[in-house]
Amino acid sequence: MVKIRLKRMGKKRAPFYRVVVADARSPRDGRFIEEIGTYDPNVEPAAVKIDAEAAKKWLADGAQPTDTVARLFKNAGIN
Repeated sequence: MVKIRLKRMGKKRAPFYRVVVADARSPRDGRFIEEIGTYDPNVEPAAVKIDAEAAKKWLADGAQPTDTVARLFKNAGIN
């Protein structure tokens, strides 16, 4: 199964995330198929940049977003 999920980056207590498409069996920060965006919760308001075309393509192909990524997609207007 393919998932759309967050890959944690950045420093301790200052996380920065990449929105990636990865196999569900791979580790959280491990191998991924494609990077489709970023999420920075450290700024106000939180900075979210997502490639909408790539996200829609992966959703159409059957990729399952995690709960957090689904919320980010909903706020960005991607269904």
